[in-house]
Amino acid sequence: MKVELLSVTPDAEKLIENAGRTSHLSFEQQGKDSERKFVKMIVDLRHESVLEHAYASFRISGVSRALTHQLVRHRLCSYTQQSQRYVGESNFNYVEPESIKSNKSAHAIFADFMVRTKDTYRRLKELGIENQDARFVLPNAVCSEIVVTANLREWRHIIRVRGGSTAQWEIREMAIRILRILKKKVPTVFYDFEIDEKESMVVCT
Repeated sequence: MKVELLSVTPDAEKLIENAGRTSHLSFEQQGKDSERKFVKMIVDLRHESVLEHAYASFRISGVSRALTHQLVRHRLCSYTQQSQRYVGESNFNYVEPESIKSNKSAHAIFADFMVRTKDTYRRLKELGIENQDARFVLPNAVCSEIVVTANLREWRHIIRVRGGSTAQWEIREMAIRILRILKKKVPTVFYDFEIDEKESMVVCT
């Protein structure tokens, strides 16, 4: 899995403060580092609509279609995903869950299925079947690449939901990686999110 930050709103926390102070016209209270106190107050009060003024875009690759099927359910994001209509999948890479990989018998079944799936896909292509129809034999394990853009309020929601203990392991890893990046770029917006390294999950304090 690779998670790459493509873009984040410049001076995002200062922008959030500037926008938020419109509510009470308290612009005179702005000063050096005042955005930290202001954003923390916004987060603590759960007035998170103000966080929607700032955005972050990520490229996520080396993940399964099982992950992207979950991710695109977050409808307030914008997505551009690798197309199985225009990109041939004859030699696709795939994600194998650790629960299968660590079980010798399960791994053998899984690996054999992937070999047979690749062969089936190639044979369909040899018969003149287009990508858009040959892809019907592809499993959720096939790797995909996707670019996701969302405002910071939505990223908080995604990370809270997908980084928690009940989330599926692959998308939880994605959420943790995104959080690591955002805590460096906009630390106050995510000050109340911590990573439990032992349990590999996100905890919201």
